[in-house]
Amino acid sequence: MFTTNEGTLDRALRVILGAALILGYFLNPGGAYSWLYWLGIIPLATGLIGWCPIYSIFGVKTCKTK
Repeated sequence: MFTTNEGTLDRALRVILGAALILGYFLNPGGAYSWLYWLGIIPLATGLIGWCPIYSIFGVKTCKTK
């Protein structure tokens, strides 16, 4: 269904960034706009899946495919 369009480094950085943002919420739950940390779900999910809808729209691929 979805063709992988993220390379290994791209995926790893997305997972790290997403996890760091979600962790930031738990380290600072009472801060102003702390709910924005939950946006980390987006890079985490796309990193785990290997498919980015924005890359798909613009025709970008960071993975090595044949």
